[in-house]
Amino acid sequence: MVKIGVLGLQGAVREHIWAIEASGAEGIVIKRPAQLAEVDGLIIPGGESTTIRRLIDKYGFMEELKKFAVDGKPMFGTCAGLILLANDLVGYDAPHLGVMDVKVERNSFGRQRESFEADISIAGVADNFSAVFIRAPHIVEAGENVEVLAKHNDRIVAARDGQFLGCSFHPELTDDYRLMNYFVKMVEETKSKNFA
Repeated sequence: MVKIGVLGLQGAVREHIWAIEASGAEGIVIKRPAQLAEVDGLIIPGGESTTIRRLIDKYGFMEELKKFAVDGKPMFGTCAGLILLANDLVGYDAPHLGVMDVKVERNSFGRQRESFEADISIAGVADNFSAVFIRAPHIVEAGENVEVLAKHNDRIVAARDGQFLGCSFHPELTDDYRLMNYFVKMVEETKSKNFA
């Protein structure tokens, strides 16, 4: 069984753990950088990207998160997590982790009160996935090796770049675990390759 960490600094951490366990993997809340060595994959949940970044710096996570990426372990960023993974941010001089070849715009679907749900089609995952958008970003541009998985109103809202998966919405806030199943499979495939 693979172990998947959820960065436990801010956001819907518990809900991600439930989704991981419902998808047949072990979920671990990551509170200290040293714990990253114990997991095969990592989820960076939603929340507020600047707050999460401040906490990443405060608790000394940045170097270990970058090492996690360099080691080839899968990472899944949801909402604010997507912003943290992106290598280019609209209106900002520098990215946060900068590991996923996408350009992202923050809050592009409006503020908190303009939150909504929409049925979207996610390639290789689901034809009818109910996606919850809360102050959601979107992917403005995707690099040439990035697989666009889903769009909403012509905006890219889910994509995969090798070991990195990102989405604009909050999959953990519904009982539909198909996107989490997809990420768990990514982690399982990566782990089996590394042991082959």
